[in-house]
Amino acid sequence: MQVYKGMDIGSAKPDSSLRSRIPHHLFDILTPDCQFNAGDFVALADETVEKVLSRGNIPVISGGTAFYVRNYIFGLPESPRGDAEVREELQRELQQRGLPDLYEELERRDPVRAHQIHFRDSYRIVRALEVIRTTGIPFSAGRVSETVRPELMPLILGLQRDRQELYRRIDTRVDDMFRRGLVEEIKFLLQSGYVPEDPGMKGIGYREFFFQGRTGELNRPGVANLIKQNSRRYAKRQITFFKKIPDVRWFHPDDTDGISSAVNIFLQKWHSVV
Repeated sequence: MQVYKGMDIGSAKPDSSLRSRIPHHLFDILTPDCQFNAGDFVALADETVEKVLSRGNIPVISGGTAFYVRNYIFGLPESPRGDAEVREELQRELQQRGLPDLYEELERRDPVRAHQIHFRDSYRIVRALEVIRTTGIPFSAGRVSETVRPELMPLILGLQRDRQELYRRIDTRVDDMFRRGLVEEIKFLLQSGYVPEDPGMKGIGYREFFFQGRTGELNRPGVANLIKQNSRRYAKRQITFFKKIPDVRWFHPDDTDGISSAVNIFLQKWHSVV
């Protein structure tokens, strides 16, 4: 979500003080109505890494989105083939049947992929169904490499907190987002012409503002609680996903000595190779 312009508070971008001390890349490169996927990220990250290395610096890939990080480290899975005619047929069905009906079909035919994407993400729902109808194979069955890309020599560090501590920090962060003006940020985005169906607006911290509760629109405390709930669920899924990445060195974020030691050993090895 941090690739999108105007989405600063809800996506928890680092503040200007940190960004002035440490250059950050791939922020604010798209408007919220643009699609952005793992393939886009890997291509842009490769370009950026080359530039950072050319300046004699070592790049840090920082991620909360484990799927994107994994694709960067191990390479993109083989892209399942599609079919333009099937895609056009699905677009007609989207208009006739509606997105909820298509998502329900995806849940039946590829529950793994359905769990990975938002139920309002029409682009990815249609793409997953296109693959299923074209190949007869679930989108989620795409082969994923277990080998680090040969051009990389990564040090993979994972930061891990006690689950309850993590959840408390999530709740505190969401409260802070509202204090910093999340509601005003949402209003600005809507006034700028963006709509709930835009890719950027479907991220956690944004989509909850358009959630219809049983009695209509949620009030501010209700939206905040929903963001906290969705953030906790997302964090749990990401932890599970990161645990599947091999060779991760896990540390508590407060273990600065252990982290520094791991980095220093890596730098010595890196400089000897380079």
